[in-house]
Amino acid sequence: MNSGPSPAAIHNDSADWGKRNTAGVAIASSLLFDAISHDFGNGPVLSDVSIAIEPGEILCLLGPSGSGKSTLLRIAAGIETPRSGSVWIDKRVVAGNGINIPPEKRNIGLVFQDFALFPHLDVEANVRFGLNGWSRKVAAEETARILSRVGMTRFAQMYPHQLSGGEQQRVALARALAPRPAILLMDEPFSGLDSRLRDTVREQTIGLLRDTRSTAIIVTHDPEEALRIGDRIALMRGGRLVQLGTGRELYEEPNCLFSARFFSELNLMQVAVSEGFIETPLGRLEAGKFSHGDPVSVCVRLSDVLVEPQASAAAVPGRIISRHFMGVVELLEISVEGNDDPVRSRIRAGSLPPDTRDVWLQIKPDTAMIFPAT
Repeated sequence: MNSGPSPAAIHNDSADWGKRNTAGVAIASSLLFDAISHDFGNGPVLSDVSIAIEPGEILCLLGPSGSGKSTLLRIAAGIETPRSGSVWIDKRVVAGNGINIPPEKRNIGLVFQDFALFPHLDVEANVRFGLNGWSRKVAAEETARILSRVGMTRFAQMYPHQLSGGEQQRVALARALAPRPAILLMDEPFSGLDSRLRDTVREQTIGLLRDTRSTAIIVTHDPEEALRIGDRIALMRGGRLVQLGTGRELYEEPNCLFSARFFSELNLMQVAVSEGFIETPLGRLEAGKFSHGDPVSVCVRLSDVLVEPQASAAAVPGRIISRHFMGVVELLEISVEGNDDPVRSRIRAGSLPPDTRDVWLQIKPDTAMIFPAT
């Protein structure tokens, strides 16, 4: 049995993965989901979802479990056929309108959450499997090229069970990229890795996708991950598209309470508009588009609750009831008159003396988010 490369060899080989070199470049394609709906016989899984992905774009499909993310990915791959709507690749219908192009003819690569490597094949054979139909010589050259590109050359004769999770992920990525697909689909590809390895492998993977100019759709339930890797994010809930835009747009301009909550921990206050203003336990806000008597949900991120040891003109008094040190920041829970739940704030560690109990709070200007009450 192959015992694998030496620790030094592993270190050197891994250090090279993700660097720019002569990687083959795919001809990126556009992808369009046009009014996609789908069900499995027990209620809708997707409802009228439309998303256009540009050539070379990395789109993150984000949402909680059961939101339809993976189903939409499988429809793009051709594994599932939509009940209604259509899928277009490069302005050509591949699903819907009486057409269903099989997966192998869509020029799409797919990386599953569990990597789906063949246990009886070594690394080289796993990667070469996607090159059936290529000449033996060209397939061997392409396999060697992509294994070098992901830093797995020295592992070529090893089997999946001999590899770590991060190494298996690289092999799965290499197998998907070897045929130079026009579109790469990845279903929660980093969720099985521990947090430190996840950050490294994720950054290297995105670097490789940028280098090869691949169009990619990556499914994730982690908003921080989506913010890190997506050119745009499609946020889904209950089979519907909630919001589509850049990470900055979704974070700074959420279109609903669900979107705001998905990206941030919030203080939530249910109040009513009165004569053009909203009186909250943390101070007065302008009502904006809302009318007198409208019930509204006022949301304030923890980092937007300013906490000071001394009074200021617009601040309201509060008393710290719990304080948790979390490294760079501290998490405070503060009792405020008129609010049933403690107000939570995240402040820079050490910015308040350790024995402070009585404080003054206010909302950072122009940061409160106001939605119709739910």
